[in-house]
Amino acid sequence: MENNNKLKNKKDSPIVAGHIQDSSKTVPHEAHKDHVHSESKTTETAHTHEHSQHEKTHEHHQDNLKDKKEEVKETPKAIKIIKPKVKKDVAIVRAPSVHMSKRHGMYICSFIKGKSIDDAMKDLEKVILIKKAVPFKGEIPHRKGKGMMSGRYPVAASKIFISILKTLKGNVMFNDMNLEKTRIYSAYTNWASRPQRRGGQKGKRASVFIEAKELNK
Repeated sequence: MENNNKLKNKKDSPIVAGHIQDSSKTVPHEAHKDHVHSESKTTETAHTHEHSQHEKTHEHHQDNLKDKKEEVKETPKAIKIIKPKVKKDVAIVRAPSVHMSKRHGMYICSFIKGKSIDDAMKDLEKVILIKKAVPFKGEIPHRKGKGMMSGRYPVAASKIFISILKTLKGNVMFNDMNLEKTRIYSAYTNWASRPQRRGGQKGKRASVFIEAKELNK
């Protein structure tokens, strides 16, 4: 009887149960190792696949660059079309806002009309030196000269007109016009925006327009 009880106790002993539990624990551990190993293999294969794809794209890009360089070398140079230059017979100059009396500018414009640019500049230089008067109208002192009754010497306005005529001369030369045949065809002045001064007075401002034409005769 005692031997039979010992055998029963051995069967129900915790050693056997512990052995069964240890075997159950070792099985999932081995499975986890196999899973990690398979994942590492898949990552390695994916990395090699990406590297091969990158090399292929790089080679394809280099081939495209070579093709483009060959196309650029083969393309002929564009032919430049040179348009014939149209000769102009008119030159103009504008002075939009000048510190000058409109009345003085008006009389100087009539004084230089019909003259060549160089002759007009010479006459204005004489006005500055008070050797030649500009014809004026109104109750003004009489001056000496052919066909002149009264006149003044607008020195400041004459200096401004000389600088404007120099610009006109440059425009004439740029248009390939003949200076000897060119004459001042039109010249006039108008009021410009006048600044306000003290006591309600307005400053002197005028705009000047001069046009020169080349005469074919």
